[in-house]
Amino acid sequence: MQEAQIIVLVTPVFFALIGLEFWIGWRRGRNTYRLNDAISSISLGMLSQLVGGVTKLLTLGIYVWVYEHAALWHLSASSPWVWLTGLVAYDFFYYWHHRLGHTTALLWAAHSIHHQSEDYNLSTALRQTSSGWLVGWIFYLPMALAGYPPLVFGSVALIDLLYQYWVHTQQIGRLGWFDRWFCSPSNHRVHHAVNDPYLDRNYGGILIIWDRIFGSFQDELDEEPCVYGTRDALQNWDPLAANWQVYARLLAKMRAAPRWRDKLRLWWEPAHWQPGIGLKVEPYDPRARELYDPPLSRARQVAALAAFVVLLAAAVLLLWNAHLLSPGQKLGGLAVVALGLSGVARLCSPGRRRALAAA
Repeated sequence: MQEAQIIVLVTPVFFALIGLEFWIGWRRGRNTYRLNDAISSISLGMLSQLVGGVTKLLTLGIYVWVYEHAALWHLSASSPWVWLTGLVAYDFFYYWHHRLGHTTALLWAAHSIHHQSEDYNLSTALRQTSSGWLVGWIFYLPMALAGYPPLVFGSVALIDLLYQYWVHTQQIGRLGWFDRWFCSPSNHRVHHAVNDPYLDRNYGGILIIWDRIFGSFQDELDEEPCVYGTRDALQNWDPLAANWQVYARLLAKMRAAPRWRDKLRLWWEPAHWQPGIGLKVEPYDPRARELYDPPLSRARQVAALAAFVVLLAAAVLLLWNAHLLSPGQKLGGLAVVALGLSGVARLCSPGRRRALAAA
């Protein structure tokens, strides 16, 4: 079975858990959902999966080539130890991929999409980048060199991804000893927060011990409630703008930089690094920021939700049949869904200028 088909099969589980989380929050008087934000997050997840259907041949193909031509040896996919150590190895490399995704502008341009939501719930987990394939595959080539079969690599990567779904919630509190060893809701809430004590912490995918070993762990503090989003707030719902926003800023900085050395360097420095100035972090009060939540009439809500459901169905059909489609058909389907989701975003943002211009 194809990875895209596995994602399609677990999609009803994702939505069932979102419904359960919403119901629990409503019963507790702590609802963490807004329709516009949830549609935006799920839209970005849909685009990410559709783009992955086009780019997987490249990224997995590179892994397979290295495994076949440069591996020191070939490990057996029939050994349980290969699967177990493969999962731990993948999680270790994921930690460094994730950490550099926060501290390197080029990688942050891709990863920032996952952090743009100012809500924190299970729909946030589905909010994924469409450009991570550009560089992200590099971090996992040591597994190919070490001889982990492509089947093992692809499977443990999917396990690591699916595990992280449940930690995106505010409805589960601290879990005692579990929090000390594993990525948990409490640990990952810290990771998504923009408060000064929490910024750029807790990168672990399954295991949080990497953060404890490498000095990036921060416990959730009772006196410091988490505030979510990014410090450069997106301020629109458009999935195309969300994917382009940080790249656009980097290109503008590149044009403004007088020296070629700085034009290149700014892609590898942190996102707020400035030529001639360095990294300057201004004092930040997250509670002073106004939540982006333009008022939306009931008619627009119904229209946006109906259009979104139709596009979701189209994306599901494309993913399920991706292995039967040509690259051109995949790109065509992706373009139709992307433009449709951009239209849904405009329905959710009445009276605002076009989202792509706003980026």
